[in-house]
Amino acid sequence: MSRNQRLLTDRDFTEAMERESAIRVFKDDLMIDSGGIVIRFDNDTVVIQSGVSELAYHERSSCEFFEMRKA
Repeated sequence: MSRNQRLLTDRDFTEAMERESAIRVFKDDLMIDSGGIVIRFDNDTVVIQSGVSELAYHERSSCEFFEMRKA
């Protein structure tokens, strides 16, 4: 069973990136990305990698990010 932890601060994103945890991304209450890992972030953008050449760029201010952790 997995548990979702919301990512809000730079520290949250850094820890998720170090753990290589799967991430779910929501925008306007719809899930728009799932299963990738955070490979880079800044104040404006979070970059999620789902595969070898599959990168997604999400606006940090308009999306919600959740780390999926195993309970």
